[in-house]
Amino acid sequence: MTDWLGPAEWTALWLSLKVAFWATLLSLPFGFAAAYALARGDFWGRQALNILVHLPLVMPPVVTGYLLLLGFGRTGPLGEAFENLFGLIFAFRWTGAALAAAIMGFPLMVRAMRLSLEAIDAGLEEAASTLGASRWRVLRTITLPLAWPGILAGAVLGFAKGMGEFGATVTFVSNIPGQTQTLALSIDTLLEIPGGEPLALRLALVSIVIAAGALILSEVLAQRVNKRRAA
Repeated sequence: MTDWLGPAEWTALWLSLKVAFWATLLSLPFGFAAAYALARGDFWGRQALNILVHLPLVMPPVVTGYLLLLGFGRTGPLGEAFENLFGLIFAFRWTGAALAAAIMGFPLMVRAMRLSLEAIDAGLEEAASTLGASRWRVLRTITLPLAWPGILAGAVLGFAKGMGEFGATVTFVSNIPGQTQTLALSIDTLLEIPGGEPLALRLALVSIVIAAGALILSEVLAQRVNKRRAA
């Protein structure tokens, strides 16, 4: 199996998994907060939040990557602040690839969770509040369990987007082998090299297997949650 891919391709695979994992994990709480605000909130600026959340979905990825470079580059205001306060550098690092993946997958994640939250009967939450449950307890005991399938779906969509992200990543952190060269960037590089098509095809097959595995896992977990709820 180790001979099926070269060292550079294995590095790109593990880097992609790391980038997608951290992008999904760190964006989940923000995604749920945004989904909850859009599904349950009634406040000034709600439409502006909705537009802001979905902008990465409709903007060219290169534009998103360029904006990330302006904001989170070494001389950008946010990039400089993160470096000074936390020693965290995004530009031309794998952390920047994770940030780009999180931004690009955020709309898909929020959309899935929002639809799940909107499908919950608001009367259940209102009844619990009437009986004296705090907002946090209602969220923890009613909203989150009922929205769990949507949260799983959002996480899978975010992870899959992180695995396949290309445009924003290459614009923001470039294509540096061993540092920022993810699966998508590695496939693009191999296609530009004479004789690189077989390795590119193998990486494409690996990507398909990982994506399909994530979808199957999500479906299995969602079914288990539904069975427990029905019991």
